[in-house]
Amino acid sequence: MQVKNVAVVGAGTMGRGIAQSVAQAGYRVSLQDVSTEALLKAVEEISWMLQKGVERAKVSEQQKVDTMNRIMTTEVLEEACRDAQLVIEAVFEDLDLKRKVFAELDILSLPEAILATNTSSLPVTAIASATTRPHRVVGLHFMNPVPLMKGVEVIPGLATDEETVAICTEFVESIGKVPAKAVDYAGFIVSRVLDVMLNEAIYAVMDGNSPSEIDRAMKVCCNFPMGPLELADLAGLDVLLHVMECMQKEFGDKYRPAPLLVKMVRAGRLGRKTGHGFFDYRPS
Repeated sequence: MQVKNVAVVGAGTMGRGIAQSVAQAGYRVSLQDVSTEALLKAVEEISWMLQKGVERAKVSEQQKVDTMNRIMTTEVLEEACRDAQLVIEAVFEDLDLKRKVFAELDILSLPEAILATNTSSLPVTAIASATTRPHRVVGLHFMNPVPLMKGVEVIPGLATDEETVAICTEFVESIGKVPAKAVDYAGFIVSRVLDVMLNEAIYAVMDGNSPSEIDRAMKVCCNFPMGPLELADLAGLDVLLHVMECMQKEFGDKYRPAPLLVKMVRAGRLGRKTGHGFFDYRPS
């Protein structure tokens, strides 16, 4: 099966980034969300990102126009996945919600279509069990920000067949990304390793270290391009907390979320998206 048309379900940060990257690579994309406001914001953000590329001579004006023309938006799930050979789900990281979406996609999508989830922590096998085609369900975990990050975890579920993995691996490469195959356990590879470090950095704040000094130390001593607390703010502290809770449930208390992380999420200090996390992003 050749992938020509791609549907992306969910127009949040990850969904719109995936839509942009896929459209830039020449595929036609249907971006779906239940919120008109989210779709309008997604189109605006994609256009802004492409314009930044134009200004930096990374993207031509014509490439920007062509990319935008390849993206269709809709609030209707059936319309989005009607002609798609690959459907990529990027809704909120909640197992019940994802299973509900996949049960709908199973009915509405082409019989041969591959259904992919962008989950960063939830078991692909559990999501696939909501469908009648678990052999055609796979995890495609893109990194944030999607247009700039090269890596994509490819995660087969227990029933995912080799053809599906091969098609998705080829697709990832075709959009200029680098696939990394991961085993289907909570957190896979990237979240399991990275989020523990971010959580430990938060424990270091609790011990009295300054967030800016923690980030400075990791950048100058470990050659990180971005400090762990800046990265946590970028990803969203609510997302980090959710992933840590999923891994704690699977693997035990070594993945227990830092109490300060829990407190900040309760306070609504989620990072860049709320303007305030470990650092302050509000206009001065």
